[in-house]
Amino acid sequence: MGKGPHSLARGHSWPIKLSIATVVVLCMLVLAVGVIGIGWSGARSTLLDTAARTARDAGQLITEKSRRMLEPAQATLRMLVADPIASATHLEDRLLRLGTLSDVLTANELMSSVFVGYSDGSFMLVRPLDREEIRKKFNAPPMSNFMVQSVQSQPNGQFKREFLFFNASRTLLERRNEPDYRFDPRTRPWYKASELTAAPQLSEPYIFFSSRQIGVTLSQASQNGKAIFGIDVVLDDLANSLEGLKISPNTQLALVNEKGRVLAYPDMQKVLIKGGDKFEFSTVDGLAVPSLSKLNALGLDKGKVAAFEVNGQEWLGASLPFDVWQSDGMRLLVAAPSDDLLGGLRGKLLHLIVVVAVLALLLMPLGWWAGAKIGKSMDKLTAQAQRMSRFDFSQSQLKNTMVQEVNDLSGVMHDMGQTIETFLQISQDMATEPKVEHMLNNVLDQMVMATRCLAGVVYLLNHTSHKMERAAAHGDLCGHEEKCFMYTDQQQAIPETHQVAEGVVEMQIELRGRSGMLEGLLILQYQDDDSHADRAFTGFVHKLSGMLAVSIETRQLIDAQKKLLDAVIRLMADAIDAKSPYTGGHCERVPELAGMLVDQMGREESGPYAGFKMSEDQRYEFHLGAWLHDCGKVISPEHIIDKATKLETIYNRIHEIRMRFEVMWRDAELDHWRAVAFGGDEEASFAMLKQHQQVLQDDFSFVARCNVGGEFMADEDIQRLQQIGRKTWLRYFDKQLGLSADENRRLGDYVPEKLPIAELLLADRSDHVVPWGERKPAVEKGDPNNHHGFDMELPKHAQNMGELYNLSIRRGTLTEEDRFKINDHIVQTLIMLRGLPWPARLAKVPDIAATHHEKLDGKGYPRRLSADQLSTADRVMALADVFEALTAADRPYKSPKTLTESLKIMASMAKDQHIDAELFRYFLHSKLWLVFAGKFMRKEQIDDVDIAAIEKLLPIKEEQVPPRSKPAELKN
Repeated sequence: MGKGPHSLARGHSWPIKLSIATVVVLCMLVLAVGVIGIGWSGARSTLLDTAARTARDAGQLITEKSRRMLEPAQATLRMLVADPIASATHLEDRLLRLGTLSDVLTANELMSSVFVGYSDGSFMLVRPLDREEIRKKFNAPPMSNFMVQSVQSQPNGQFKREFLFFNASRTLLERRNEPDYRFDPRTRPWYKASELTAAPQLSEPYIFFSSRQIGVTLSQASQNGKAIFGIDVVLDDLANSLEGLKISPNTQLALVNEKGRVLAYPDMQKVLIKGGDKFEFSTVDGLAVPSLSKLNALGLDKGKVAAFEVNGQEWLGASLPFDVWQSDGMRLLVAAPSDDLLGGLRGKLLHLIVVVAVLALLLMPLGWWAGAKIGKSMDKLTAQAQRMSRFDFSQSQLKNTMVQEVNDLSGVMHDMGQTIETFLQISQDMATEPKVEHMLNNVLDQMVMATRCLAGVVYLLNHTSHKMERAAAHGDLCGHEEKCFMYTDQQQAIPETHQVAEGVVEMQIELRGRSGMLEGLLILQYQDDDSHADRAFTGFVHKLSGMLAVSIETRQLIDAQKKLLDAVIRLMADAIDAKSPYTGGHCERVPELAGMLVDQMGREESGPYAGFKMSEDQRYEFHLGAWLHDCGKVISPEHIIDKATKLETIYNRIHEIRMRFEVMWRDAELDHWRAVAFGGDEEASFAMLKQHQQVLQDDFSFVARCNVGGEFMADEDIQRLQQIGRKTWLRYFDKQLGLSADENRRLGDYVPEKLPIAELLLADRSDHVVPWGERKPAVEKGDPNNHHGFDMELPKHAQNMGELYNLSIRRGTLTEEDRFKINDHIVQTLIMLRGLPWPARLAKVPDIAATHHEKLDGKGYPRRLSADQLSTADRVMALADVFEALTAADRPYKSPKTLTESLKIMASMAKDQHIDAELFRYFLHSKLWLVFAGKFMRKEQIDDVDIAAIEKLLPIKEEQVPPRSKPAELKN
């Protein structure tokens, strides 16, 4: 008899016993590999994390130890600033406080010296003579314990310089004149730093010249402000502390400053390098420690741990912040060989492999037995498992078999599939649904089904009213008809349960986010049965509610952060508007108009902007860019933004010039009376006086009109200004008196003048010019420091306050330098905004905010972008900014324009390719300008606009040009 297909299949297949045994062993091997791999990875990660934490702990220990070294000196300094020595004007008076100062040094051996500097150049320093090298350096007499280094200002302007030596009982042993001791405390960094503030100041570590010790200087101004106290503190224990903080035998540690100099290392002989007569700190490479050199070269972010190789060996390193001293670049370098940390782990790995192999062999008979027991139903369970492995969890339960275990497993797999499917749906709803209300409804439905409950409701806590408000409900609830109710935080450790009806139990779970703050209340009602009474069910629901609470908290936090960001940006815009009374509301009106325009364009279904659409993120990005478009004005000088006259700086300098005319008026009167007194013709002299005074009146009236800047300055006007400016008046007082340091610098090498001296009535003096100096902005195209693509012409000077120079401005009140200062606000806007860590979805905010002064012809600023580089959002911002500026009624330098005047000017700008002609045409016909006018413009500005007349001013659309009139190159 021939064999059937099933017989053939059995002939070529393995017995179930062997199959199960093989599968069990293979699974064990795979599991072993997975467990070993995961264990190795986890153990390695744990050891590395432990090493990182140990390194950070070492950094904190050395930091705290350094602070403790400084604490006694800081306490002493706070005591000394009130000491009477600050008011002492003579050395003898200061020596009366020697006992206090020497006691300070005796009480703390880490203090190298204590000193006081005075504003007249006087100085007194007390140092102990407990080190042999110090005694030799100063040739101290025997039995001396302290020395005083003194510089005393004398009434003749000279200084008396002395060294005084005292024994332990403060008895003077020797007083030595030291004319070569040239020391002026006012030139020292510690004096300058403390002169500017009442707070204590701390220097960076450096090597003391006398003792070759590492130390720092603490300084602080006295309470009466007449002196600066200072204390030198040695940090001898710093290097020894590093040796004791190694995380393994071969660990290398070094304390490094921002310049790459090593301040502390266990072997300080490598750190101190002699250069000529001085010692200095070695570089990291100078230590000749390859691991530290490689770690330093990596430039790791502070606190980050990284792996690297040195001579074929793997090392782990970290750069830890060290913020004891006033320096941003201080860091502690920690490097350790990975073998030191992972050596024992490899041996454990081999032992684990052997154990797993033995277990796999022992389990083979068990697989043989299991195969005989469940072989008949294996195919069905395998098929069910395969469907789940293909992520198909929506399957029906298998029919019952003769094997109870198979039936139980089938039921468990069915329930597990349903639970996983529910979890996936819950996770998807919590991850993708942006609106909290919709998310809660969907998640609650799934949660009730997953937990096999009868009904459920979610309340959210209103943090303002402290009431629970219903947010979602599912099923028929017993009770809980109220929409909101007062709730007292129960601080639940476990969910509370109680019976609400016969056979129905209610569970109340407080919803708390990661911060532990109460966010809401979840109420579930279910049947009173064994499965729901199990603690596992309570724990399951509690954990599931935690996911829900975190999702609620996350969405509310995102919404709160967004509101906070909007409020901060609006606060900045309001502050910029409030800064100048002449630009109030500008930062609010421009985003209002720009937003109206893009929203209208987004609703178009035909026309040139039918395809223009903004996603929610893009619209928010545009909203932020519009509100921040002038944030750079926060640093714009108010006296330039508000410059209403040509001579205005911080104040209107026309008053100075008027006073010169007053002086010339009085001089003319004096000349008249002097002539009469010496026998001159009084009538003729009086006539000349009146004529002279009339000329003065006419000249000043002309200068005053020029100062207002209301009319265009013709060449003859400038010539007359120059003629008036050549007139002179007598100055009797030294012009250097009462000047600021900056004004004195601009005067240069000033030679005292022989007074009185004739001064020009109007002048462009050298001290009127303020050079750029080190603050020259990097906006020119070829500037290597220009990292933002700016392309602007930089004026020769930062400011030119020359009187003729300003009065000769042809139009308006602004000089070339003033205009640059105003235009610089957009430069600062781009720099400021690009310096912020914008998320990817808001990455274009800086460009949207900083491009509204660009033009389609490529002649705008600050980057001279061409038309193809300007997006639609950029063009909308430019149009909105121009329209608001033309219609604004709060500018001191112009009167507000009507709608017709403004739209005509914008049509001309569109024709000259300053703004987008197509966008302006759309804006014109949309009549959004009329909506804007109704909200923000004065009634007298709102006139009847002839749209057709303005349309004729615009360049003709290409598709509207008749074919015959098209240029030859366009016909094809």
